[in-house]
Amino acid sequence: MATGRTQSTVENVRRTPLELAAIATAAVPGLSPTAAAYSPDDDADFDSALLLDAEGKRWRVRSPRHPEASTRLETEFMVLRAFAPAIRAELPFHVPTIAGTVRQGALTTFVYAHLQGSVLSIDELSAGSPALAKEVGAALAAIHDLPLTLVTNADLPSYSANEFRQRKLNELDQAATTGKIPATLLRRWEHALEDVALWRFNPSVVHGDLHEDNLMVQDDTVTALTGWTDLRIGDPADDFAWLVASNEASFVEAVLSHYTQARREIPDAHLLRRAALLAEFALAQYLVKAMAAGHQSMTAEAESMLQALADDIDEQVRRDEEAAQAAEDEAVGNEAAEREVTQLRAADSRADKPAVSVAAIPDAEESESSEESGSGTTSHDDTSTAAISVVSVTPLHAAERS
Repeated sequence: MATGRTQSTVENVRRTPLELAAIATAAVPGLSPTAAAYSPDDDADFDSALLLDAEGKRWRVRSPRHPEASTRLETEFMVLRAFAPAIRAELPFHVPTIAGTVRQGALTTFVYAHLQGSVLSIDELSAGSPALAKEVGAALAAIHDLPLTLVTNADLPSYSANEFRQRKLNELDQAATTGKIPATLLRRWEHALEDVALWRFNPSVVHGDLHEDNLMVQDDTVTALTGWTDLRIGDPADDFAWLVASNEASFVEAVLSHYTQARREIPDAHLLRRAALLAEFALAQYLVKAMAAGHQSMTAEAESMLQALADDIDEQVRRDEEAAQAAEDEAVGNEAAEREVTQLRAADSRADKPAVSVAAIPDAEESESSEESGSGTTSHDDTSTAAISVVSVTPLHAAERS
């Protein structure tokens, strides 16, 4: 191994499944792996592998790539210990069990008794059956209905709705300092975060790192949820962001419908809107993380995705403006056509009437009154409908209304 890279070996050189298998034997005495394969994970933070032992049992190894990732695994260890048998029994899915750990310098590798099921891609999930959508919705509801004491007793982070919004504003300020976020996105996110009405929700327990790689599925059933490194009390929309990012509206709506039925309380009306915002904002967080770690390829990838998102939004705005203008032009044209028809009908009506207008014959009393007034004109009651001035009112922004 080149000596010039010794300092950054842990962070930059990825461990192979066979290397992870060797580490696992030190963490779990008596473990004899016979096969090893790559396991999907947060590649910037962890090296992961699936192992098969001589007895046919499966194991999962997660090895952190830097100290912060190691801290996350240690947090997960506390979380899983907080899942008492009574809590586990009420969940419609399994949670991992840690079989052993091994410390190497500042980093700790964890070995888990592997859970039944397999990981599906987001495309495979969103193309799944209605039964699978129901399972995902029920799993999300079960997480968000967990007792808040599960988090508070473990001394894990807890945010009120306003604290969560303020935290995102602070993260936006940090992302803006990179100078790499397109102005379109900065304005869009800032306006959304300043809309206080959008951020009125009841905080709940959230998984915090939920995505397809942490979902185990077998025969249209969610068998297990993994990756409990970011459990906290916060915005339930956090756990929907990965679904919204799939852009499969029918699947998302189906999951939300079953989620709503399974929850003990009715979700707020803006949950999916916040989830969409959080899905977009995740790209900015990815950029900040990549730059902090000095990963040039990840930074370039994040910049590319952010620019693509900004271009998509600009294009959507342009299409919306064109559609609005076309609708306005059509309305004006329809109004002009209706006026023309009305005028033609009025002209036809006048043509059918006699040219001489016949006045009503006043009765005797009216004639005497008119003569006594000495005026040659008749007094009229002023009840005409004069034109009413229409005042243009500039609509208030949502933030001002709130």
